[in-house]
Amino acid sequence: MPTIYVSHPRFTEHRMDDYAHPEHPGRITAAWDMLDTAQLPERMQRPIPERVSEDLIRLAHSEKYLELMQWIAKQETPVLIDADTYARPESYDIARLAAGAVVKTVDAILDGTVTNGLAAVRPPGHHATPQRPMGFCLLGNIAISAYHALENYKLNRIMIVDYDVHHGNGTQDIFYDDDRVLFISTHQHPYYPGTGSFNQTGSGKGDGYTINVPLPVGQGDKNFAAIFDQLIWTAARRFEPELILVSAGFDAHWKDPLAMMELSLQGYDHLNRELMKMADELCGGKIAFVMEGGYDLTVIGNGIRNIAHALLGDTEISDPLGLSDQPEPDVQPLIEHIKTLHAL
Repeated sequence: MPTIYVSHPRFTEHRMDDYAHPEHPGRITAAWDMLDTAQLPERMQRPIPERVSEDLIRLAHSEKYLELMQWIAKQETPVLIDADTYARPESYDIARLAAGAVVKTVDAILDGTVTNGLAAVRPPGHHATPQRPMGFCLLGNIAISAYHALENYKLNRIMIVDYDVHHGNGTQDIFYDDDRVLFISTHQHPYYPGTGSFNQTGSGKGDGYTINVPLPVGQGDKNFAAIFDQLIWTAARRFEPELILVSAGFDAHWKDPLAMMELSLQGYDHLNRELMKMADELCGGKIAFVMEGGYDLTVIGNGIRNIAHALLGDTEISDPLGLSDQPEPDVQPLIEHIKTLHAL
């Protein structure tokens, strides 16, 4: 089965011109350039995404949320939604294309056209809550697509794994009381946005279906591999997902300017291939990777390239930066605590 790759040239139109912002068009062009350098897009299906419908957006976001985005679209100048998050008049349109690219990826996987896929999109989405945009994010791209799979393909179990260095609070909030979605987040803690503690495990029917792995600074390849091996594999096998969605943020890399983790590109590649093995074992290989954060251009470009290599079955790993030289703290007590908390 082939792989799908979905992106759109308009993703560069979401930008701030009057000051430097970490979430800028160079992030997506770095990914495009590395994919093109390796001649990977021509090996994948490349459909043109369509704007996600507002009816589908409403499954993840409130009416007031849509009204805010519609209001911004009518302005003549960019708007600062909060200290971190901006939007131009055209940004809502771009955000709908970003969410639509993830929906297109999920469609191709679930209708059997492809086995797996990559959506290289911006603006990112995992901080967008039901009530408001935040943290550079305008629409919950992966959450909207999960709802699409639940409602339109009648899936009962979707696993979302978020390894962005920042907690995916928006995705968590959207599915916090829903037992159809197992949300697992590894993230630096305490750190922005301040959520993602151990005791946030879900509510109502969703109790136990949110697994947070809040990490102190300095975690690298060895510790992340242990977390995946001892926690995420066990949770995935117990849940038996029908589809795996990955919030792929590359800001846990040791070179990222906004965080203090020590993953390498080789370490990220190991995590991606472990997630693909989970998909192969549990849901017929059905997995989609969705671009989230990551603010060093070399890291995000090569990180997205490595995802494509893995999805295509290549053994190649592109890593011009190498490994971190920092020692890692002992992560085993944290792993044991989460095992006990979630009976893993």
